[in-house]
Amino acid sequence: MKDQTERHRERLDAHVFVCTNARESEHASCGTVGAEETVAAVKDWLRERDAFWTAVSVGTTSCLGLCSEDGVAITIQPRNTWYSDVTPEDVPELLAAEFGPTADCIGDPDDS
Repeated sequence: MKDQTERHRERLDAHVFVCTNARESEHASCGTVGAEETVAAVKDWLRERDAFWTAVSVGTTSCLGLCSEDGVAITIQPRNTWYSDVTPEDVPELLAAEFGPTADCIGDPDDS
């Protein structure tokens, strides 16, 4: 087992977690309202800016406690920002607000 904490901290500016939880219930869950499409939109936005697999990681997660029929839940850590009702169409605006429209500020300590 190797502790990679410091190595990862040095390169990582943020981690975008998208809820993909699906459950059989009368209540909404992110997995049934476009979670996979939203994950793809996040990855596409980062790839278009050459920021995928750089200082921003993307992952899926189970329930973030922000379920809605109107979209999925996203959290960006360690920024401690939380969003609900996110659709794939919302992703460009959300990520531009977090990282800048061209993602140039990702990993730049002067922009924090």
